[in-house]
Amino acid sequence: MIKYVLATFGLCFLFSPTSYAQQEDKLDLVKQCVLNELISADGDTKVADVREKCSQLANKPFSSLDKRMARERVTQKNRNVLTPHNRNYILPVSYMRNPNNRPFDGLKAITEQEGESLDNFEVKYQLSLKVPVYTGFSDPDQAIYTAFTLKSYWQFYNKDISSPFRETNYEPEVFWVNFLDDENVLWGDEMALVLGLSHQSNGRSQPNSRSWNRIYANFIWENRGFVFSFKPWYRLPEDDKPDVLEAEGDDNPDIYKYMGYFEFSGVYRQGDHEFGFMVRNNLHSDNRGALQLDWSFPLWGRLRGYAQYFNGYGESMIDYNADIQRFGVGILLTDIL
Repeated sequence: MIKYVLATFGLCFLFSPTSYAQQEDKLDLVKQCVLNELISADGDTKVADVREKCSQLANKPFSSLDKRMARERVTQKNRNVLTPHNRNYILPVSYMRNPNNRPFDGLKAITEQEGESLDNFEVKYQLSLKVPVYTGFSDPDQAIYTAFTLKSYWQFYNKDISSPFRETNYEPEVFWVNFLDDENVLWGDEMALVLGLSHQSNGRSQPNSRSWNRIYANFIWENRGFVFSFKPWYRLPEDDKPDVLEAEGDDNPDIYKYMGYFEFSGVYRQGDHEFGFMVRNNLHSDNRGALQLDWSFPLWGRLRGYAQYFNGYGESMIDYNADIQRFGVGILLTDIL
């Protein structure tokens, strides 16, 4: 039955006016769609139903956003597959200038060491996954997701203090996504609107606890292969705390001065290479913000090389008010596009 369905699509591609590379991309997505639908099908599923659903992938021109969404949709029903949210990567070697030692000043007294307690070299990695929790909208381009992102900073090379995990950040979120119809696109060739709620913290006790809650909008659009994201947010207020050692209350009331109120990012894919950037700014006279540059490139199989440069505030929650500059190289498991 699988061969029968794929053969039907193969005839469509044979007489398609698109380029050979585009045909190959579409055929790969259709194969994934057919296999996923048949594997997850129940006893009432008909071949006609699979053909109708997967033919939508074969009959439309693909932008970069379309390709990402198509790859995600063909695996949504596969219980053995986890869908990436943000990039998933590990930087076995990263170098940061002027490590933020303030939260770790106590280590000097304990170890009776002079100078810095933290190494300039450390391992950084990120795991980011999402799951659709509701796809029953009348418009198939809408869905509600829950996501989880973990980012960790590991002093792996610092044997003097037993190679601790210096900082780990956790960000669960829930969000609604709507890919706009072509006639409703405000700018660019494709556009999506995201509305979400996010909690981010480092899961630590006082005095090094850091956290905040945000509601955000994310405007995503594509123009000539460039995909941009403008993500403004509003921080949900917390009660002030008279004593920094109290558990209840705001751990970091001045975080907006460093993290700002928005994030602007972009991605462009040229062949097998993907280039990206991210910018934050507080738009105040005491100007603070952050810049991140990303480059991924092919290595072998599913593994890709990855280089990342960061300069500014808020790389991690414990460093939200520390100016960090870092460069790292490593392996990327999932890209943006």
